[in-house]
Amino acid sequence: MRKLLFVLALCIFPLAGLAQEKQDKKNLVIKEWNTDPKGGHKILDHVTTYNADGQKIEEIEYDSAGQKWRKRYERDLNGKVVTEYVYDFRNRLQTYKKFEYNEFQRRKVQYTYNPKGKLLSIKHYEYIAQKAN
Repeated sequence: MRKLLFVLALCIFPLAGLAQEKQDKKNLVIKEWNTDPKGGHKILDHVTTYNADGQKIEEIEYDSAGQKWRKRYERDLNGKVVTEYVYDFRNRLQTYKKFEYNEFQRRKVQYTYNPKGKLLSIKHYEYIAQKAN
């Protein structure tokens, strides 16, 4: 019985934390800046954009020359990422990934494609519960 309560608590409390995190990020754009310690010159490093539901929909990584890469996320009605698009520094599509989920709503399979739709790789996810020492 104690194990069952423990497992239920592990399932419920992280979801409560996620709900609070999503609440705090509704329609939010987070910009990260690097600052030169000598002159205080700021360089944009990273931008993350969240939708009205508080879900991440885009990330952009920068360096001193400009955009290094960009990722855009498409989600299903349940909020799960179903497709991730990866763009290069010129904003050209490099790859995209499609995801399948298991009955516990965890990633099960990832398919990676080139811009023309050719399958490049398949990744399978395995989840193994271990007892704490």
